[in-house]
Amino acid sequence: MPEALNGLRIVEASAFIAAPLAGLQLAQMGADVIRIDPITGGLDQGRWPVTKDGKSLYWAGLNKGKRSVLIDTRKPEGQELATRIISSPGDDAGILLTNLQAKGWLAYEALKQHREDLVMMHIVGNRDGSVALDYTVNAAAGFPFVTGPENHDGPVNHVLPVWDIVAAFAAVNGLLVAERHRRATGEGQYVCEALSDTAFSMLSHLGLIGEVQVNNDERPRLGNHVYGSFAHDFETKDNRRVMVTAFTPRHWQALVSATGTQEQVESLEQGGGYDLNREEDRFDARRDIEKIFTPKFRAMTFQEACAALEHAGACWGPYQTFSQAVTEDERISEANPMFSTIDQPGIGAMLSAGALADFSALPRQPAKPAPLFGEHTEEVLSDVAGLDSTEIGKLFDAGIVAGQK
Repeated sequence: MPEALNGLRIVEASAFIAAPLAGLQLAQMGADVIRIDPITGGLDQGRWPVTKDGKSLYWAGLNKGKRSVLIDTRKPEGQELATRIISSPGDDAGILLTNLQAKGWLAYEALKQHREDLVMMHIVGNRDGSVALDYTVNAAAGFPFVTGPENHDGPVNHVLPVWDIVAAFAAVNGLLVAERHRRATGEGQYVCEALSDTAFSMLSHLGLIGEVQVNNDERPRLGNHVYGSFAHDFETKDNRRVMVTAFTPRHWQALVSATGTQEQVESLEQGGGYDLNREEDRFDARRDIEKIFTPKFRAMTFQEACAALEHAGACWGPYQTFSQAVTEDERISEANPMFSTIDQPGIGAMLSAGALADFSALPRQPAKPAPLFGEHTEEVLSDVAGLDSTEIGKLFDAGIVAGQK
């Protein structure tokens, strides 16, 4: 069945998260994504988590549905071959996605000599080309100083590589916009996106720059409270936890109903001069609200709390370990059409996510396994580079390319 990007060919030269994740999103929407790696092994080929016999679950997760080609691009012959694949003819080809250093043979101007309408999506660390990773960007953006327990001294890093993830989705947007522009005008282009800008742009979009410049305020660390509203975690009788939020008046009333605290809440409003249907008042009264709700949740089991919150229509979520999420949450199962079980070569059966979006005009396709490292070298040399079996054999013999590993 046709997929959203069926026929579009993208060559990916990448490592770690941002570019591989962007390529994954494109592949899961039907694009033919060809990942080129060194024959000696990719930088992220063995990255953790790994199976007990050393197979990278990380690499398998980020490269589902792609084709894998191994080329020694340290050699001129390998550079010429990779260039040939990147600049292959066709209205839906000639697109490069990379987060590697774009210099020498991989520079846009060098590649453009082989295909004038080349589209190149390049993710860099900092705008000036210097190196940055998610964890260094997050440190510079200020978020570690508002993360963690309220009275903690010093920065607290989060564990999710959020800026890599944001950069990946922004790169998909940038690449598709450039491809659409080429369709309309016949003009290719170089599109550059800085990883650090993904974080710094959010400082602007979320009002954090304005908070400093206009209010001259430094946002405090609030632990598990949420700035400007009411949201907090609560422990149940059986030592589980739930996260509850009240960003709207309806959510607030549902939370009051679920905990049976209407009388205490009204008393708090009268005594403190609050209108707790107002978000800012809920924030100001957050510690008093926490004191009201805490014994209510401690009197309920986890299942009782979940049932009460669900019945009231509250906005809430359970705290779950990775294991609990995988084994208990129906959203992480084949009951969710995003998920299907694949047989990942070298690893085995594994629940895997497919494309995020549901398209009403296109049927959902199940997730596809990641390739074995170098699985498609010969295939791509034939159907993309246009080489015959004799030419391909010579490249293997000369160590310019390698096959399945």
